Amino acid sequence: MAIHPGAGKKAAQSELVNIPKLMSAYYLNEPDLEQNPEQCVAFGTSGHRGCSYNVKFNESHILAITQAICDYRKANNIFGPLFLGKDTHALSEAAFNSAIEVLVANEVQVITQDNDDYTPTPVISHAIVTYNKSHPNELADGIVVTPSHNPPQDGGFKYNPPNGGPADTDVTKWIEDRANQLLIEDLVEVELFPYAKAKRSGFIKYEDLMTPYIDDLENIINLKAIAAAGITIGVDPLGGSGINFWPIIAKKYDLNLTVVNDVVDPAFGFMPLDKDGKIRMDCSSPFAMANLIAIKDDFDIGIGNDPDYDRHGIVTKDGLMNPNHFLAVAIDYLLTHRDWPSDVKIGKTLVSSGMIDKVVQANNHEVYEVPVGFKWFVKGLNKQWLAFGGEESAGASFLRLNGDVWNTDKDGFILGLLAAEILAVTGKTPSQRYKELEAKFGAPLYKRIDAPADIAQKDKLKALSESDVTANVLAGDKITQILTRAPGNNASIGGLKVVTEFGWFAARPSGTEDIYKIYLESFKGEAHLAQLEQEAKELVDSVIS
Repeated sequence: MAIHPGAGKKAAQSELVNIPKLMSAYYLNEPDLEQNPEQCVAFGTSGHRGCSYNVKFNESHILAITQAICDYRKANNIFGPLFLGKDTHALSEAAFNSAIEVLVANEVQVITQDNDDYTPTPVISHAIVTYNKSHPNELADGIVVTPSHNPPQDGGFKYNPPNGGPADTDVTKWIEDRANQLLIEDLVEVELFPYAKAKRSGFIKYEDLMTPYIDDLENIINLKAIAAAGITIGVDPLGGSGINFWPIIAKKYDLNLTVVNDVVDPAFGFMPLDKDGKIRMDCSSPFAMANLIAIKDDFDIGIGNDPDYDRHGIVTKDGLMNPNHFLAVAIDYLLTHRDWPSDVKIGKTLVSSGMIDKVVQANNHEVYEVPVGFKWFVKGLNKQWLAFGGEESAGASFLRLNGDVWNTDKDGFILGLLAAEILAVTGKTPSQRYKELEAKFGAPLYKRIDAPADIAQKDKLKALSESDVTANVLAGDKITQILTRAPGNNASIGGLKVVTEFGWFAARPSGTEDIYKIYLESFKGEAHLAQLEQEAKELVDSVIS
């Protein structure tokens, strides 16, 4: 994809979303699933997302999804409180209020942040896990109203069951099917209680969710080392839900931390455009992170996060780190600076860098490789046999200093603070540490591209088996693995991964576009990566055509 000429630059006023018009669309546009089936509720890897303009995220959707969640709770004997959080997207506020009307009508005890403030995804997960430790017979769950890093006009709604992490496919399928049934039946079975009365009903508790999370940070990050070393930290919250956490964290732990942008704006007008010319709060993008990168020399460590704080972007004086690079460094550091059991595993998605495999093996631990989606790490983190779970898209979480569970969703706070801890303890930035890994294991080149595919071809790609691939050489190297199921948990990857000693590629169909995605990595250099790309396309096309 060609880089948009405005990438990395602030959006013009005319390019900003019209917030009043967007909010009107949320209430006025009604989905019609019989005439427009694309307007249905559809849960992806992180909940239901969409825009009110094209009738994919409207009041009716949220009423139906929330009622479906209430029905799911009843069907599964979940009678504890529900922790409800929201981010700073415009539609999050409206959807949050819609959800309350349904939750209270169903007599669900809701716990939400004091002063109607924002609550990041990792804080909701931490609250669920903490509550359920002491209430095993009255389990809590949660909802986070967020489309993550999506553009300002989007809304999102995700459910975290009592395990604290992203809901698994069987759960989201149940909720999705029930919600769509409710929509088709014109919401006649949706219970509603007026918002003004709901706030006084006694079913909503406004509690301080910030302090327990912040007070607990010292049990997962060596904050004393960061303070003692005087590490200077610059934080750009990207206008997200964690914006009010950082000053309190800095004061409590005596950190030399500066919030460089304290603006909350539902149009996100302060954001530089991403590579495609859209506003997207993607902290792994050098274009979206241009403001923090511009002042990188003012701080030892820079931290950026997306609006719901389940992702992290790490900036050093070398610039923004590639997410795969920081994951490898974080894992290497944690395995040598934590007193965790020797048999814990390290979780990675199958499209994450092979550098992680080399780091984990060098530290005498086992890699737990799963399909794309953080949900695959939830059980292992909860049971503490998985010490770390990370995605190539800059999301991860890990165990406490003592090896106990922290939370079971991606946590941008702890990964950002870990970057500062690494510098404080080792005297080297994460980017310097990665260069040391390259010197030891080689310097892999990683790339993701899109290739055209129609619905029939995408279905073929999803349904592939290992026997469908007859090639035994890829880019001049012997193929060592052909995978259609993840090695860690034997779950279907919904595509294909082919591995050699010096590189690999993975191909997965897009759920929303007529394309398939190819992820590539070479440990041999640019020429080998180009050969890998060409042969990967040829190989995939040969088995889906």
